Amino acid sequence: MSGPNRPLPLKNLLAWFVLILGLFGCSASQPPTCPAAANATRGAAPAPAPKAATAPAAASPVPFPVMLGIDVLEAQGFAAVKGKRIGLLTHPAGVNRRGESTIDVLRRAPGTKLVALFGPEHGIYGNEKAEVKIGDRTDPRTGLKVYSLYGKFRKPTKDMLKGLDAIVVDLQDVGTRSYTYVSAMLYTMAACFENHVEIIVLDRPNPLGGNKVDGPPLDPQWKSYVGAIRVPYVHGLTIGEIARMAKESPGVLQVPNAINVSEAVRAKGRLTVIPMRGWRRSMRWSETGLPWIPTSPMIQDFSAVVGYAMVGLGTYFDPNAGFDLGLRHGVGANYAFRGLSHRTVRSDVLERELRALKLPGLSYRRISVPGRNGKPETGVFVEISDWDDWNPVELSAHLMVLACRLDPKNPNPFRAGDASGFLRHMGSNAFYEALKRDGARVNAAAWVRDWQAHNAIYRQQSRKFWLYY
Repeated sequence: MSGPNRPLPLKNLLAWFVLILGLFGCSASQPPTCPAAANATRGAAPAPAPKAATAPAAASPVPFPVMLGIDVLEAQGFAAVKGKRIGLLTHPAGVNRRGESTIDVLRRAPGTKLVALFGPEHGIYGNEKAEVKIGDRTDPRTGLKVYSLYGKFRKPTKDMLKGLDAIVVDLQDVGTRSYTYVSAMLYTMAACFENHVEIIVLDRPNPLGGNKVDGPPLDPQWKSYVGAIRVPYVHGLTIGEIARMAKESPGVLQVPNAINVSEAVRAKGRLTVIPMRGWRRSMRWSETGLPWIPTSPMIQDFSAVVGYAMVGLGTYFDPNAGFDLGLRHGVGANYAFRGLSHRTVRSDVLERELRALKLPGLSYRRISVPGRNGKPETGVFVEISDWDDWNPVELSAHLMVLACRLDPKNPNPFRAGDASGFLRHMGSNAFYEALKRDGARVNAAAWVRDWQAHNAIYRQQSRKFWLYY
């Protein structure tokens, strides 16, 4: 596919999805913290209170929190782990609905033995920087061995799994493809299947709900640890449902130069998913009754989860590769993925350009926060004015086209630098090539409609893996 006006014909969509369904395919990688915003402008509103950054609150909050997979496991008397020596892959957001760490819950589980911990990107305590390798260590709090799955190895080795009957996974995903916790689970699943170790996934909510599916699918050549599964950028599945997809679909547990699980091994692999109770696909995080625990340094609250899906691609910035669209997320040190600025364009101009897009479900307002040297830093805060109308990735697509129009020195920033990191996140080579060739002339709305047509079929096909309705 090439060009902005040549989306895949609808008559070929069904056949296309049947072919790739079994191949669906942080990093908690975020664009680096933005530098000081561009020139301060008059008329900027004061920065909104942090709580206002979240998506609209639930009309009728649930009286009791959703029961997470770990809660259900405990309610069932830990039957799934009883009599087993287990390892646990988790991080700080791996807690029960009372806020207790799954590490502590499993340590006291009767009839089972927690003998090792496995840490993803950012580590088991979430205090490691993004994209920084982590070494193995002994946990000073519990005395347990901690194997890093974001260091020398991404996939557990045979020695790591020696003596284990099962690995339990309790990781909180954010609902977008370019976040490495799903990858950590999939690589662990592959290792468990190959070494005859059971994998037990404790399910957790998709914070964006199960009805939001948006953005481009992942091209096979860009499958990596950043995006290890070929799903739309906003995938609409829980981590337990993704585990079921990987177990039941050919090719999911294959990532170039990383994992390659044969069909025979996949068929014999042992997967147990402990579903939640009380969660529905229509629920976003604010309707679960659960507090948000930061999943990575830049995702401190639900507001940032929403923003990451919405502008993470459109503000992608890799200075080491010379790739820079000029757009930044955040205003000063505030409002990660919800405040927008541009390195050369004033905030009032950016606000006017964003309003002119007239994207459904969105509104904008200029904000100002105290900056360095006593000078204010300004930007544009993105509001979700209508959750039902909001398409999470639509703004990023338009931001990329807008970046071409706003950059005075390089009228097409997609022609500069190494774009491989961007493509590992974005996933769509065709869209990138269109931007590289046509810049500001690209019809972003046409591409969004094309993705939506593909995603309607993906959603129907992925229903077979659903655990909730």
